[in-house]
Amino acid sequence: MMKRSLSIRLFFHFAVVITLSLSAIGLFTYTYASTEMNDQLADNIAQTMRNTAYQTDLYLQNYDRATYSILSNGSVKHFLDMNSEDSYAYYEYSRQIKTNVFPPVFMLYPQIKFLYVIGDNGRVVIDDNQNSAGIPDIDAAQQYKELLAATPANGESTLLTRSIRSGQSANVITIARRIRGVSSYTPNGVLAMEVNVLELDKIWGELDLGQGGYQYVMDQNGTVIYTPGDEEAQTAMASSSVNRLMHMEAGSLEQNTDGTKRLLISELSAYSGWRFVASVPLAELQRPIATIRSATLWVGAGTLLAALVVAYRIGASQVEPIRVLMNGMRQTEKGIWNKVEMKERRDEIGVLIRSYNLMVSRLSDMIESVYESELRRQKSEIELQQEALERHRAEFQALQLQINPHFLYNTLETIKCYAVVQDSEEIAQMVESMAHMLRYSIQTNLEEITVANELKHVLAYLSIMKHRMDRELEVEVIIAPDLLLEKMVRLTLQPLVENVLQHAFPRGMEPGHFIRIDARRLEDRFLVIVQDNGMGMSEERLEKLRERLELNRLAGEDSDDVYHRGGIGLMNVHRRIQLVFGESYGLMMESERGLGTTITMALPADQHSKRI
Repeated sequence: MMKRSLSIRLFFHFAVVITLSLSAIGLFTYTYASTEMNDQLADNIAQTMRNTAYQTDLYLQNYDRATYSILSNGSVKHFLDMNSEDSYAYYEYSRQIKTNVFPPVFMLYPQIKFLYVIGDNGRVVIDDNQNSAGIPDIDAAQQYKELLAATPANGESTLLTRSIRSGQSANVITIARRIRGVSSYTPNGVLAMEVNVLELDKIWGELDLGQGGYQYVMDQNGTVIYTPGDEEAQTAMASSSVNRLMHMEAGSLEQNTDGTKRLLISELSAYSGWRFVASVPLAELQRPIATIRSATLWVGAGTLLAALVVAYRIGASQVEPIRVLMNGMRQTEKGIWNKVEMKERRDEIGVLIRSYNLMVSRLSDMIESVYESELRRQKSEIELQQEALERHRAEFQALQLQINPHFLYNTLETIKCYAVVQDSEEIAQMVESMAHMLRYSIQTNLEEITVANELKHVLAYLSIMKHRMDRELEVEVIIAPDLLLEKMVRLTLQPLVENVLQHAFPRGMEPGHFIRIDARRLEDRFLVIVQDNGMGMSEERLEKLRERLELNRLAGEDSDDVYHRGGIGLMNVHRRIQLVFGESYGLMMESERGLGTTITMALPADQHSKRI
């Protein structure tokens, strides 16, 4: 008895699959979207901080360039070199500097509040851009000592958050650098200018970091030199966060201020060494993510509910006809062969019911039909195999027996007898060689053909050609004795030698010409090589012949190809080798015009299979 119906199990499985799928998609979408959005917002804020740092650097470098005209001025240099006790020189150089040097700089850069030069001689020249009467009295020696300690010895400028006027260091930026006089090789004075930091508010104050977002600017020592006017922002930077920011070049960190989590994003200025920090509430950053989360949950819940309803209806519609079919099969078990009656269906279940009805009505006929069909199939396969074997054997025999006329052998024996009677030794030799060749071709029952058999057949052929061409024909055989019993396919070596005589030496062999037969083992292959130094062939003809070998086309298909005319032909030899040993064996050719041709016959080494 069933513990749970199929419809309940289908609905349960549907519910699990749908729930897992929607949960995985929703979780992945939410996680990926929230991560990407967080990263994008952080990147945007970091880019804003980098732009702010860049604009600030440009602004400060503009003031730094203003010092160039002062440090190279002659009056300034002489002022640094003068005797500290010479009051007249001090008066004269101070007047020249205040009259001719400082005013142009104040005119070009009205934001400069103070300009002053302090020498190691204890003298100072100071000027106020806005109120000459408000110039403070300063301790020149102390100021020089402090500035000397704060500025680099190489003359580079440095930025300081200090002022010569007490009580105003929080709103002032001092740009200072060491300078030297005319006769000094080392710096012996300091040039400094003070700029109101509020002038940079035009750059820093335009940033919009959202609700609750602030920007801070800190100097090299971690001192905050700029904060927004909001009182909450001025107290929101924790000292622990400042310490952590000072130990990182750029990046972000989180801090908890009065229960509010904030993200601090820091960028370091390469020129000024100042640190630009954006402080943004995490809740503000994650507000779009919360919206996405809520939307994902609502849409997922609605989709899940709709999917479960559809899954239940689908399961019920598929299970009902199966129940009917199951009841019919129970009747069949009892021997009641009734068809299942249902409405016409065109789906798989309808096909299943129709197949069941057909099975019930024609079960015995179907078994008999299947049995007879299997017998016919097996018989057909056997016949096809026999036909393929016969075609294979017929093709091989047709190729091999192209020169197998029995009556010629008997006729040649008769001619040999007459030649002996007539005392014609040449005719007798020719007929004997021809008879040997025919006998060798007729012997189809030979089980194994060796290299020695093929060489003997070649010698008989050369004997005939010697009398035919009326000259001695010599073939150089350099085959090692232990290779003479290697197995070959019959009638494969003589066609190669015949091909050389006909095409490599069309005018006959002359002194210096050679035909060389060699053999060697190479791994699992046995190679027979026929080489000549005849006329060779063009690269185009060689490529065409290689293509024909690759396609396994038989001899006689192209009467215009000289390498296919006469005798059995190269293609015939190539095809017969492949019929015996397989497609991986056969002939290979190398040739070059005027240098000769090399034909390599590739056979398997140490073959023990039957040779035909």
